[in-house]
Amino acid sequence: MFGTYLRRELVGRRKQTIIIAIGMALAIALVIIVNSVAAGVKTAQASVLESVYGVGTDITVSQAAEAPTDGGGPGQNFDFGSGDGSTSDGTTTVNQSRLEAARGTSTFDATALGTITDVANVEAAAATLSLTNTTFTGELPDFSQAQGSDGTAGVPGGDATGATPPQGGPDGAGGSSFGVDSFTVLGLDPSGDAVGPLSAVTLSDGRSLAADDAGTDVAVLDASYATEAGIATGDTIDIAGTTFGVVGTVTASGADATTASNVYIPLDVAQTLAGLDGQVSDVYVQAASSTDITQVQTDIEAALPDATVSTQEDLASTVSGSLASASTLVSNLGTWLSLIVLAAAFLIAILFTISGVTRRTREFGTLKAIGWSDRRIVGQVAGESVVQSLIGGAVGVAVGLLGILVVNLVAPTLSAAATTSAGGGFGGPGGAAGMPSDAAAGAAGGFGGAPGAAAATTTDIVLQAPVTAWIIVIAVGIAILGGLLAGAIGGWRASRLRPAEALRSVA
Repeated sequence: MFGTYLRRELVGRRKQTIIIAIGMALAIALVIIVNSVAAGVKTAQASVLESVYGVGTDITVSQAAEAPTDGGGPGQNFDFGSGDGSTSDGTTTVNQSRLEAARGTSTFDATALGTITDVANVEAAAATLSLTNTTFTGELPDFSQAQGSDGTAGVPGGDATGATPPQGGPDGAGGSSFGVDSFTVLGLDPSGDAVGPLSAVTLSDGRSLAADDAGTDVAVLDASYATEAGIATGDTIDIAGTTFGVVGTVTASGADATTASNVYIPLDVAQTLAGLDGQVSDVYVQAASSTDITQVQTDIEAALPDATVSTQEDLASTVSGSLASASTLVSNLGTWLSLIVLAAAFLIAILFTISGVTRRTREFGTLKAIGWSDRRIVGQVAGESVVQSLIGGAVGVAVGLLGILVVNLVAPTLSAAATTSAGGGFGGPGGAAGMPSDAAAGAAGGFGGAPGAAAATTTDIVLQAPVTAWIIVIAVGIAILGGLLAGAIGGWRASRLRPAEALRSVA
């Protein structure tokens, strides 16, 4: 009886059924698409962070950089004595290389790693030292050949009388040439690859760092940087005046992504060359489970009160570019638009149900007159409303899945940059001199560099909207909820009708 009456009413009131179903379908389709795109954006953000901080890194521990003291302004100075460099054919060549902590970072005692490891529910932890290697090279004329008539060296700005212009130099006419090359160096424990920057890379050529590389002058290069610099596995690279053998190259796991540094070397070697024995700049922490992250963060903050402890959610705020814009758009406009359309669909269902009950006054009054209970009438109206909403829900799921398919076929590419502290450097706009602009992300523009500069590890991410079972379950749940809400209100309205009203309607 219930099914027969339900089918007759849905077919007989086809227009109402179609309108309610369409409204519910649009709302549910929008909810599915927004949730799926939001999940895709979140996955993309995690991919960008993994390329910088490593796969499995739940927490990073660092220390805020101290403000420069008075008189300690920006810039780096390279001082050369009168006897420095080598002279050949009237040209003096000078060269000086320096490895120091990246500008904008602060180092702290490496014993913090042990303190963090002792925290409950810490699965793994690894320490790193972020450095910048800056090499200054110059060619200038041999000023010792430029003598005045009184025997005084005729250097520029001097008072020599009848000074002979300097000869030689790179142009052979007394000119000079200077260049600065800067690249980022990351010192890490070669035996720890479970967490940290190297956990997010793929070996491209050669081999990665191994436990027995500790204390040796070997390096692994980012493949993109190696290509730009013309360095291959088996070649050498100069770091702080020390020659390192290149044993391998790595690429980031994400598409078109750069890794966390240009060069990777053993931590103890990096500390020695930089004069930072027993110092680290970052500790990467992996919690035993996702539910332990908050507890681990709290305990680390208590154990290291001067440290900055950041979770993945905190680090997500450092992601910029069109990916960040998409995240903001989905979080704000997408969510509110879904809620508004959903509320409108519910309201349409409620209004049409109440309107239908009003038009069926004689029908419900007659049913009550022949013995239908209030509960049965409410159940009949609610059943009709739920079926209408489920029809809309089925259509909405189909439209939503179609929308997700379109997004994945279009595969929009979003650019993203995870900002990390990096070193100052030299060079004009577009990067450090002698280094590609992509690889020079850690170098500040301008001769002398700038303190507190930030490096942005830039990557292009293809957005993919995943389809998960819980999204479909939520969509069906929303349809049932909307139907029950509209049916409950409409049924309550129908149950209040009296048989007398039906008789007056007949009259």
